[in-house]
This record gives sequence, C-alpha cells and structure tokens, in this order.
Amino acid sequence: MDVSEKTLRTDRAALDELLVRAAAGSREALAGLYSATRGAVYAMALSVLKNAEDARDVTQDTYVQVLTAGGQYRSQGSPMAWLLTVTRNLAGMRLRRQSRQTGLTDEEWDAIPDGSGLFAAEDRALIQEALARLRDDERQIVLLHATSGLKHREIAALLDMPTATVLSKYHRALKKLRAQLEGDDVR
Repeated sequence: MDVSEKTLRTDRAALDELLVRAAAGSREALAGLYSATRGAVYAMALSVLKNAEDARDVTQDTYVQVLTAGGQYRSQGSPMAWLLTVTRNLAGMRLRRQSRQTGLTDEEWDAIPDGSGLFAAEDRALIQEALARLRDDERQIVLLHATSGLKHREIAALLDMPTATVLSKYHRALKKLRAQLEGDDVR
C-alpha cells in the first residue's frame, strides 16, 4: 500500500468517525465534518444548482440532514460519497421545486472554498472561467474529483453513470481545460 492509499484510508476512517459522531448529535464532530468536507459539498450543490445562494443553502441543509437523518448512514462505503449523495438529492429537490437553471457568474465560482492556497487570485479566476465553459456534466465530474478526491468509479456510482462514461467525460474536460488555459478555445 502506497502513501496515498494509506492517507485515503485514514481520511475515510476519520470522516467515517466524524459522520457517525455528528449523526449522534456531537456538535464538535459536525464542525470537524463541515471543515473537512464543505468545499466538496458546496461544489456538488453548485454544480447542480448553478446558483451560489441556493448552493450555500443546500450545503447548510446537508449538514442539518446529517444531524437529523445521519442515523441512516452505515459505515460500509465511502462517507464522502454518502454525504455528496445527500447533497445531490437535496439540490435536485430544490431544483425541481424551483424549476430553473441559470448560468454561473464569477462571484458564484469565487464562493467555492479554496483552502489549498495553491493558486493566486488571478490563476484561480482563470481556472474558474475555464471551468464555466465546460458542459454541466463535465464540470460536475471535474469538481467532484478535484474537491472531494472521489475516484472515478465512486463518481460514476454517485451520478448513476457508467465508469467508462465518467472517465471519458473527465478526460475530455481536462483536454478542454488545457486548451482553454493555453489559449486554444476548443469546444
């Protein structure tokens, strides 16, 4: 087992423990879970809703759901996949309720938490602009992989797509991103 596999197992175990404790009512565990997963949860909500305010509401609703229905979680799979499934379902319900879809603005993309500090503001704006040009399904796959660390097979299960389709869309999206960032606007 290499270092990244060991880290992933440790992270999964830590998230699993936080999720179980939060579902049991621990506010401290909920705060830890929120801190560790809010970027991925928000990205999932934003990729479905395409509205920053609605995505923030669904992000909050996701953690409320952990408190109220977290007892349904079983420590068998990926805690992140379970959390993102809850988020996707809540976002889908909100979208159906509102029956609307709008485009993303730069301000909405800026709301995605960037705890990494890897990118300067100008670079981040450029990446966000390139992401906004991707098709919805491509953007969703890229964001889920980049922000949550989910494997492609986990994303496939979450989005109810074949793994080969997720891989194809992911690689096509990366090719588009690379072309856009290098100045060759390919669609």
